[in-house]
Amino acid sequence: MRKNRNLELSDEFKIMVVDDEEGIVDSVTAMIRRGGYSCCGFTNPMEALEELEREHYDLLVLDYFMQPIHGDVVVERIRQTDHDLYILLLTGHKELAPPVSTLKSLAIQAYCEKSDRTDQLQLLIESAIKSISQMRTIKQFKDGLNSILGAVPRIYQLQPIGNILEEILRQILPLVNGEDAFILVDDLPESYDEAGEGHTNEAKSIYRGIGYYNVPIESFTNTLTHEVMEAVGRARTDCRIIKAPGGIVFPLYNDWSRSIGAIYATNVTSDEGIKLLEIYSRQASSSISNAFLHSLVNTKNEELRNTYAQLRTRYMDTIEVLRLTVDAKDEYTRGHSDRVAKLSVKLGENLGFSHSDLEKLRIAGMFHDIGKIGTADDILLKTDRLSGAEFEEIKRHPVKGAMILSAVSMFESIVPYVRHHHERFDGSGYPDGLRGEEIELPARIIAVADAFDAMTSDRQYRPHLSLADAVLQLREGAGSQFDAKIVEALLNMLENDPEISGMLYRAAS
Repeated sequence: MRKNRNLELSDEFKIMVVDDEEGIVDSVTAMIRRGGYSCCGFTNPMEALEELEREHYDLLVLDYFMQPIHGDVVVERIRQTDHDLYILLLTGHKELAPPVSTLKSLAIQAYCEKSDRTDQLQLLIESAIKSISQMRTIKQFKDGLNSILGAVPRIYQLQPIGNILEEILRQILPLVNGEDAFILVDDLPESYDEAGEGHTNEAKSIYRGIGYYNVPIESFTNTLTHEVMEAVGRARTDCRIIKAPGGIVFPLYNDWSRSIGAIYATNVTSDEGIKLLEIYSRQASSSISNAFLHSLVNTKNEELRNTYAQLRTRYMDTIEVLRLTVDAKDEYTRGHSDRVAKLSVKLGENLGFSHSDLEKLRIAGMFHDIGKIGTADDILLKTDRLSGAEFEEIKRHPVKGAMILSAVSMFESIVPYVRHHHERFDGSGYPDGLRGEEIELPARIIAVADAFDAMTSDRQYRPHLSLADAVLQLREGAGSQFDAKIVEALLNMLENDPEISGMLYRAAS
């Protein structure tokens, strides 16, 4: 008997044609291959059954009247072991076609009469392919949900938080056929009250990685690009899935919609995989919250404190590298963020800030332009007037910086200061159009310090202003661009503090 092996086409679906007429096999397989699908043909149904035992096929186009056995016998044997194969039954004798009851009992999904026109058969084959694809999706969801349900008891068990995070990551990757992922989560301040360690308002972050991200904590932040950091921060801030370079970020949040962390997984491309991970991330969020509420039962406080401290240090180092990279792009702005931080702290001292608030102000001042890391050099270094599109790109840097800092909870309190340092007191600033005291006081302070340093520094497009001209611009902007009381505080400092006017700025007298 003749056996016609398929040409290599698409491997996504495997199709078999069985008919004891060689001409029918040739014409149907040719039609299917023209549609781009992998297909092989058999004229002997016994050989076809042997092939089906050896290899998996998605679709069988099967003649009803054949020798030595009819199509219904072939289907009976197939259904003893394979209930998923999609079967399209062909017949050239309408009056001798099997009854509907037979089609149903054998789970034959489609039926078609042979004719000289192949458009009906072609339509049924395309419909079959769509059904097979949908069934694959359903199976993936079924398997994925079963995996999630099977994992839930393990991740809900009361055990050290590190073990739970590793278990969560181990369960994630099979859902999407991935290899690399990390999870970044916050501890709950309430757990420290239970330990008798005293209340703190600062949540602290820890992480676990798998695959490429399974590295010691001192190396973890070196694996992060600023684009991934921004995506993690945006997912946490917006509580929604964010596509990042090479992967997807899933937010983790508790029952009160408060962000408690994020999961980043690489190579998640299918909508089904994204939906499964979204479901799984909700389960993971609940288990993490539960684990932290009881973390002191099985986790040593000293280990957690060391982990927090190391991650804080490493992330600070990473942000500092990004900041210095921004500074290094332009010799005219080099040292700008340091000077803004120093002047902001001086203004904070003048306005009665506490030591802890001054530290937050210092860090926010240092990192206020961190979002420019993603801005093209030809825009940052342009010597003439920016176009409208270029200015819109520049205006994105406060939000990008806020997202980078939002990736870990240690910067949670200063994120608004970075996001809003270009808001104007009259409401005409960006990105949120806040006005007056809607703008956080530290952000208003940084806005004044940032503008004053820019005025009194050389830039590509102009030399620095004289101190008198800078003071004049501050006065003119008081109440519109700037908070008038902060401008007044700076002017008093310029008059009475030689360090400000003599040491920190290259201002002309």
